[in-house]
Amino acid sequence: MFNFFRKSQSEEKKRQQAYEAKLHEAMTAQRQGDIRRYSELSEQAAKLYADLQAHKERASK
Repeated sequence: MFNFFRKSQSEEKKRQQAYEAKLHEAMTAQRQGDIRRYSELSEQAAKLYADLQAHKERASK
C-alpha cells in the first residue's frame, strides 16, 4: 500500500552506501600514499553527499 515510502528509503540507502564506499576507497588511496587519487575520490564523495542530501530534502517534502 505504501510502496512509495519503501522505494524512497531504498534509493536513499543505495546512495548512502555508494557515498560510504567512495569514502572508504578514498581513505585506502590516502593510506597507500596516492594523494592525487585521494583528492579525486574525495571530490566524487562530496558530490555523492550533496546528491544524498538533495534526495533527503525531496523525500521529506
